[in-house]
Amino acid sequence: MAPYESGNTSAEGPGAAAEVEDLRAGRRRAARYVVPVAVVGVAAATIGLVPALADSGDPDLPKISAQELIEKIAASDVQQLSGTVKISTDLGLPSLGGVAGSFAPGGGPSGDDSGSSADPQAKLMELASGTHTLRVAADGPDKQKLSVLDDAAEYSLIRNGDEVWAYDSASNEAYHATGAEHAEKGDKAVPEDVPATPKELAEEALKAADDTTSVTVDGTAQVAGRDAYKLLIKPKQSGSTVGAISVAVDAKTGTPLKFTLTPASGGAAVVDAGFTKVDFAKPAASTFDFSPPKGAKVTESDELTAQESQEFQDKAPKSGEELEEGLSGLKVIGEGWNAIATFEMPGGQGLPSAGSGDAAPEAQQLLDALGDKVSGKFGSGTVFSTRLVNALVTDDGKVYAGAVTKDALVKAADAAK
Repeated sequence: MAPYESGNTSAEGPGAAAEVEDLRAGRRRAARYVVPVAVVGVAAATIGLVPALADSGDPDLPKISAQELIEKIAASDVQQLSGTVKISTDLGLPSLGGVAGSFAPGGGPSGDDSGSSADPQAKLMELASGTHTLRVAADGPDKQKLSVLDDAAEYSLIRNGDEVWAYDSASNEAYHATGAEHAEKGDKAVPEDVPATPKELAEEALKAADDTTSVTVDGTAQVAGRDAYKLLIKPKQSGSTVGAISVAVDAKTGTPLKFTLTPASGGAAVVDAGFTKVDFAKPAASTFDFSPPKGAKVTESDELTAQESQEFQDKAPKSGEELEEGLSGLKVIGEGWNAIATFEMPGGQGLPSAGSGDAAPEAQQLLDALGDKVSGKFGSGTVFSTRLVNALVTDDGKVYAGAVTKDALVKAADAAK
């Protein structure tokens, strides 16, 4: 089916922006049913739940405008579901899985007894790259289960009321916390500030629905056996690395089933997120029951020592507010999809340069291989690129980063001189 061409199929400007507030209200009502995930890096990142089965035809559905479809997402109040999900993220970076563990207690080398390999904190970044298969289930905001399936192992995170259990079959280790302990540590079984489901990803994308954004209905599709409308979100501005965002929205429930972000450079999606199977019936109560297998090492949340917790806090990514406080002169220039964050490197110095002796030869070689040298009115510097986010580090210690092209970063640096 061709994209709808009705004059009422776009939602741009203040009207769409106002609908985002409705989306936020709808988000608070929605069930939280997916594992915590995080992406770290100099520039930024993103994560998602993914490619549902390939589209299997364009169902004939009643016409709907983009604004009506946004309202449908906002009104969605799905509290119960189960299904299979894939996570696929391609930022053009090496896999972060091996690095992830070093940011959390229990995530060190095998044999390290500090903490537990089943601690959810140790799993935060493992879904930040590559493709993963998950099983998910939810029955309201207090009952959720997610299992990450590997070839020969499985990691499960279960919340049942005040009880939170995590189990890693590869190490036969379990992690246990109560709601009170989790609150005291500042942990959440499913954090509210990290977009991790197609619905949450869609809501984050729609926050950009202002006069810099085009939002239209792009026909229909069938995803995981469900009829869906396709919402297409595109930057109007040139210079963004984001090509388009497509969201498949369940025609009946308004639940986003698939989220795909393609880069302006073309090629495979940076994020392709959705369900391969989904059922909106109430899961069996036993789905959320868990008892540690015989012989499993069980670590209670309060067993982590103050030193381990502090070590994690020192290495973990900081919140946006804390990050802003720790970066000298952080500000945002530009607007919409072309917004660029700029700040100064700690110490006000740039990266080590070849022959300076400020870095080990191996480290210097890695830096030189990862970055591209650029120059302009600002002087010279190095651009580090992913398929979505680029960052320019000038030789005098200033950083410019955003989902924009390298040329846009150089222009911003030139304009700041």
